[in-house]
Amino acid sequence: MKDKVTSFYKDAAGAVDAGLRKYMLNVFSYMSAGLALTAVVAYCASCSPTLMGFLYGAPLVSILMAFAPLAIAIYLTAKLGSISAERAKTLFLVYAASLGLSMSWIFAVYSGSSIVGTFFITSSMFLSMVVYGYVTDKDLTNWGAYLTMALIGLIIASVVNMFTRSSGFELLISAIGVVVFTGLTAYDAQVIKSYYFDSDSVEISEKKAIFGALRLYLDFVNLFFYILRFMGSRRD
Repeated sequence: MKDKVTSFYKDAAGAVDAGLRKYMLNVFSYMSAGLALTAVVAYCASCSPTLMGFLYGAPLVSILMAFAPLAIAIYLTAKLGSISAERAKTLFLVYAASLGLSMSWIFAVYSGSSIVGTFFITSSMFLSMVVYGYVTDKDLTNWGAYLTMALIGLIIASVVNMFTRSSGFELLISAIGVVVFTGLTAYDAQVIKSYYFDSDSVEISEKKAIFGALRLYLDFVNLFFYILRFMGSRRD
C-alpha cells in the first residue's frame, strides 16, 4: 500500500514538473518572438530614411512613438483578465512592433558591432539570472520591494539628467540600471514560476504565459539599453 501511495505522489509531481516546464517554455517562446519582432522592425525602420524622418522629424510624432508602447503595455496588463488569449498575443506583438519603431534610433547612434556585442552580453546575463530565479530555493520576495524602490529612484534620476545633461551622471545611472534590471530578471523569473498551477485551463495558462513574457521582455530590453548606454560605441 505504501509503495502505491509513494508511486502516486511521484507520478503527480512528475506531471506538475512537466506542466511547469511546458508553461515556462511558452513564456520564453512568446518573449523570444517579441524580441525578434522588435529587432526586425527597429532594423528595417532604420534602413528607411523616409520613415526615420517621419518618426523623428516632427516632435509630436516622436512623443507619440515614445508613449505608444507604454500605453499598449498598460492596456494589455489591465485587460489581460477579460480578453482572450489570442487577443492578448496580438496585443503583445503589436506592443513589440511599436517598441521596435521607437528603438530604431539606436542603429543611427551606435555601431552595428556594438549593438550585436551588447545583445550577446545582455543575453548571457539575462539567461544566468533567469536560471537562478527559476532553480533557487531562496525566496526572492524581498528583492521585489528594494528593486522597485531602486527603479523609482532610477526613473527620477533619469528625468533630472534630461535637464542637467551630465555625462558622468548618465554613466552612473546606466550602471545602476544594469544592477536593478539584473536583479529584477531573477525576481520576475521566480514570480512567473509561482503563477503556474497544474489545474489552470489552457486559456488561463496561455494568458499567464503572455503576461510572464511581457515582464521578462521588459527586463531584457531595459537591461540591453542600460548596458548599451554604459559600454556601447557610438558612430563617428
